[in-house]
Amino acid sequence: MFQLTRSVTWQALTRLHDQTRHDRISDYFAADPQRYDKMSLRVGGLFLDYSKHHISPAVLDTLLELADHSALVQRRAQMFSGDIINVTENRPVLHTALRNLGEGPLMVDGQDVMPEIQRTREQIQRFSEAVRSGEWKGYDGQRIKDVVNIGIGGSDLGPNMACRALLKYRQSDLNFHFVSNVDGTHIQKVLRRLDPATTLFIVSTKTFSTQETLLNAKTARRWFVDNAGEDADVGAHFVAASTNKRAAMDFGIREENIFEFWAWVGGRYSMWSSIGLPIALAVGFEGFMAMLEGAYEMDQHFLTAPNASNMPVLMALIGIWYINFHGAETQAIVPYDQALHQLPAFLQQLDMESNGKSVDIFGQPVDYKTGPIVWGQTGSNGQHAFFQLLHQGTRYVPIDFIASLKPEPGVEDHHFALLTNMLAQANAFMEGSAKGGELDPYSCPGNRPSSTLLLDELTPRNLGALIALYEHKVFVQGVIWNINSFDQWGVQLGKRIAGEISSRLDAQSQDFDASTQGLLMRVREHFPGHASATPEPAAPRSGRGAKGKASSRTPSR
Repeated sequence: MFQLTRSVTWQALTRLHDQTRHDRISDYFAADPQRYDKMSLRVGGLFLDYSKHHISPAVLDTLLELADHSALVQRRAQMFSGDIINVTENRPVLHTALRNLGEGPLMVDGQDVMPEIQRTREQIQRFSEAVRSGEWKGYDGQRIKDVVNIGIGGSDLGPNMACRALLKYRQSDLNFHFVSNVDGTHIQKVLRRLDPATTLFIVSTKTFSTQETLLNAKTARRWFVDNAGEDADVGAHFVAASTNKRAAMDFGIREENIFEFWAWVGGRYSMWSSIGLPIALAVGFEGFMAMLEGAYEMDQHFLTAPNASNMPVLMALIGIWYINFHGAETQAIVPYDQALHQLPAFLQQLDMESNGKSVDIFGQPVDYKTGPIVWGQTGSNGQHAFFQLLHQGTRYVPIDFIASLKPEPGVEDHHFALLTNMLAQANAFMEGSAKGGELDPYSCPGNRPSSTLLLDELTPRNLGALIALYEHKVFVQGVIWNINSFDQWGVQLGKRIAGEISSRLDAQSQDFDASTQGLLMRVREHFPGHASATPEPAAPRSGRGAKGKASSRTPSR
């Protein structure tokens, strides 16, 4: 069986690391004045500078050989054509089909999926336009003013991040709220500000069985009924993005307001599907389609560009160089754009849930590092928080700087300061503060690597391209590591055990370890008489807009 670490290319990279580990990045620039031009490229509205990396020309050539010798060409073709590449769940992986703008069919199990995708797009268009125009009315004839998305993981992070990133494109008379945490204070904080007569809830859950999402949805439904009165129509205020129509209809959602998506859509890749409904409501269907167009443009680049000029491939190889040869444990994402403040959290799930694996696609343990710990926050806040460790600490942390070039009217001086701060930090990480080649104890050593990604402007199209870029980067790394980037058995394990504990809240049970049993006993003391650890908590009552008297009943225990 093929062993990655014993391959000729891997061994060559190991030797190159030993030979170049003490090289300084700044010396690479001195040796080649054209380095910046050679190690930067543009795709659509995105520009990548990867010249500030601890990568010599020989290292880059060998990394490209690693990609050439991998199964990348085959797996990429299989992904885009609908073959089963999620081997542990026996599914194709077709988030790329959701933004496919080509004319041809795309067959899965002998069926062209593109007509289904197009029908769902049209459903999203009709619904989003009806809500945004005021044609869609609540139970008492008022137009919708607040939209609450109830989901978790990929059903929350993607649309939440995109809606916040595209705030300047958002319809001003619609407010958006995202509820994900099962902690009751989260949904209570949102609900107490709302009027049931003018609030629309989107329940986003593939199977309509996700524990956290269903608990929050039931709380929202009870709050709505209690505050809106007997004449209220749940179906006028609740819609769903789900594959489970029956369960959604049992909840009270009208069949025509259930937005389909498919088993081959992974949660962290689902914002291109009906899970992106909040995005279409926020920025309009045209804006949502512009996001898909930007992602499709990146898809086509990924499919057709040679590896040496392929943006996702290059970013993936750079990451592998640091993870597997320099021993980097983490990857920092630092967007110098407040609108992208939730991008690090989104990319954290995308990368860590995809490539946080320790066995290969054959179920055999790997003998090399896989996915990094992804983290970060916006600059320039990060400069006054964690940059000190990056400059002078003992950790080796590659950084992705991300910024949009076009300033907002009226704040040009702020934006100029923002961008110059970013460029200064990238330079300081590389150059350090040594004078004359000598370090005193308090100098910053420099030689810290970074990439810089510039968006011409933060538009829906460019945001779509940016997200697709990172999706493909993660995919390439998974292919080279020979792991399945599309399952998440660790997540499923936690869900299963949570369900078992919820259904057997018996402190005397011998089914769990002594620690869990002891902690269960303490939990049970605070929930006497409960048969489940997932009760329906009392919802806050606003009473605003109620047509009937709000019920005073409390949930059954």
